[in-house]
Order: sequence, then C-alpha cells, then structure tokens
Amino acid sequence: MSDPSPSEEFSLTPGLYIVATPIGNLGDITLRAIDILRHCDGIACEDTRVTGKLLKHLGISKPMWRYDDHSEHKDRTRLVESMRTRAVALVSDAGTPMVSDPGYRLVNDCRAEGIPVTALPGACAAIAGLALSGLPNDRFLFAGFLPSKDKARREVLEELAAVDATLVFYETAPRLTKSLTAIEASLPNREVAVAREITKLHEEVRRSLPSGLLAYYEANPPKGEIVLLVGPPPESIASEEDADALLIDALRTMKASQAAAQVAKATGMDRKTLYARATELRSA
Repeated sequence: MSDPSPSEEFSLTPGLYIVATPIGNLGDITLRAIDILRHCDGIACEDTRVTGKLLKHLGISKPMWRYDDHSEHKDRTRLVESMRTRAVALVSDAGTPMVSDPGYRLVNDCRAEGIPVTALPGACAAIAGLALSGLPNDRFLFAGFLPSKDKARREVLEELAAVDATLVFYETAPRLTKSLTAIEASLPNREVAVAREITKLHEEVRRSLPSGLLAYYEANPPKGEIVLLVGPPPESIASEEDADALLIDALRTMKASQAAAQVAKATGMDRKTLYARATELRSA
C-alpha cells in the first residue's frame, strides 16, 4: 500500500513543524504546508496579522502565538514545553523560517529537550534569487543582511572577498544603493545581480557590474524586497561574448575608455582590444 497523501493525514505527532510560506505569490504554499497548518494545535509566528491573512486565504482558523527573536526566554521555554503534547507549526512572515528569520533559538531548545523537529521545504527568496540571477550556483554563500553602517558593511565585504562562491544577501530597497556603492568599492570586478519582488507582479532581475546597477537604481529608486547577489572572483579570461555583454552594460553609463578599463579589470582581457570593441558597440 502506498503512503497516504498529505490530505489523508488527520493527526500530527507532538513536536515542532517548520513551515515555509509564500514570499509573494500565495499559490506557492505547498500541499503539505496546508495540511500541517490545518491539523496542528497552534502556530508560532513572527506577526499574527501577517499569518492571519494567510490563514484566512487558506480557510484555516488556529490559535496563534507571536514568536520572534525578541521573545523572552521564558516564553520560548513555555512554547517548547507545550510541544511535549501538542503539534506546533513555526512560520515567519514569508519564506523559510531561520533563513534570516526567527527560529534558531527555538529549534535549538527543542533539540536540547528531545522535542521532535520536522522541516517542510518551500519558498525561499535566497534560493529563488540565485536561480534567477544566472550567476554560478554550484557554490554559494548566504550571508543574510549586510550591516547598515558603512564601515561595518565594508568590513563584511572585504572579509568575504576571497570566498570562491557566489555571495547571496538580503537587502532593503532604501539601502540598496549604499550596498552597491560598497560593492563597487570593495568588489569592483564582480558581476552583481539584483532580484526584486520575486514571485510578485513586478518581479525584476537585473545583472551587471556594480557601477551599472548603481547608476540604474540611483535614477530609478527601487521598491520591495530584494535579493542581492555578487558573483565569485573571476578565474579566467572571459569569452568574447561575455566581454560584449559586460561592455554593453558598462557603456550605458560610461565612456568607451572607462567601460574598457572596467571590463579589463573584471576579465583580465586586453584593455586596448576592449576599447576597440567598445567603440564598435557604441557606434553600432
């Protein structure tokens, strides 16, 4: 006999269930997540108002308890103790809990107390942004949000500069240009992608050198949630096709000589050859 489908499971073993929720498009909720939310005894959530809207959309009514990284230790202790006899779902406002969202301490305490923990895969902005960017994804490092202070932001980027992997950050719209400025100063030869409003109506993905993206977003202030990605250190000379793509991006905001200099630094290609090609592209 085959295993029962999620809709046929009407009881849950006591413990913690980590449930990923949509990051924009409500259609991205999984069947298993709906089943857990429908049959759990209660939901620990980052914001009861946000989770309440999702539950209303799904036609589910459940007790909700606010839980975030500011919750007191005694509240977390009570919640963990309740899981000895109750099935509790943990959700964040959007995406997968603990990926720059609350939950680490709660899971750690559950493990320490022998409380079963189950994770349900689902929507995650970092992974979706990586897939959309077209940047190398065989190795990547998720580094959460960059610091808000200029000095701390620069130090983090300098610390990560030698990591041979695509760097993935979350960023807010008001701070995007500051982060791009810091990346241009610390990692000027890296390709950068900005994935904005992923899964939503106005989803946008732009990829260029940091200077090109900085010029664009200074002229077009962004809105919404953002995944900011920085490509790994260049390993070898780029193909002519890759060089053309970089030159075209750079020529949007630079003179041919400046574009050639920047792409030469990024790829290791000959600057004079790139200048000649940039002149051709500009006149085409």
